[in-house]
Amino acid sequence: MKIISNPLALQQHVKNIDKTVGFVPTMGALHEGHIALIREAKKENELVVVSIFVNPTQFLAGEDLKKYPKKEEADKKICELAGVDVLFLPQAKDIYTQDEVKICAPNVRGYVLEGATRPGHFSGVLTVVMKLLNIVSPSRAYFGKKDAQQLHLISAMVQQFFMSVEIIPVNIVRDSDGLALSSRNVYLSSKQRVEALKIPKSLYTASQLIGKNILNTVQIKEAMKQILAPLHVEYVEILNRDFEVIKEVELGNTIILVEVIVGQTRLLDNIWL
Repeated sequence: MKIISNPLALQQHVKNIDKTVGFVPTMGALHEGHIALIREAKKENELVVVSIFVNPTQFLAGEDLKKYPKKEEADKKICELAGVDVLFLPQAKDIYTQDEVKICAPNVRGYVLEGATRPGHFSGVLTVVMKLLNIVSPSRAYFGKKDAQQLHLISAMVQQFFMSVEIIPVNIVRDSDGLALSSRNVYLSSKQRVEALKIPKSLYTASQLIGKNILNTVQIKEAMKQILAPLHVEYVEILNRDFEVIKEVELGNTIILVEVIVGQTRLLDNIWL
């Protein structure tokens, strides 16, 4: 496995290799969910590049930028064992300058759901993803479905800027107790971990109702909120895959999304129907 920290060096390295490139951008603290992304990239490409970069522009004041989990040596070993060809480890000074050209999230879809309580977050996400895609120039880039709004906005950016990369969504990976894997799960105490299991339980309840042909979104959301109580619920929403509000579940075109704060930890989850 080759480790590169300089963006221009990585750009040149990839240019010199005539192979299909799969790219997995991460913020490190790798877990089985990231390994699933790498596995998919390896299946479909001749060369796999993984980046580890905790992107400062997507964190708001008071968020967990400084304490975000960092496990660089463990991450290197995971990438090596997973068969990654190139590991990209830039520093913020390599990615950003003092007077930046801005990429802005869309005025509506970038400021609802997670964007409503984290204004500017998705502008930071889109900026760094744009930069990373331009550095790596991959054939395909792999993103988890757990961050469904992020995935939707990145796909929209790629389409609207006519970028020649295919965005590949990868299914959520869950722990044995059903909790969606996240690098932030390490923040949870054992008691909070048990409380967090209300999140997948609420989604399971929604799927059960839909299985009984209860498709009214207000009714489903109310049932989910009852399961989630008394946790701090940022949102429970049911949208079509264009991120538009719908009154009834449309099978094959619906996402049910949840964001909950457990202790001080923001947790996302969803199901695609």
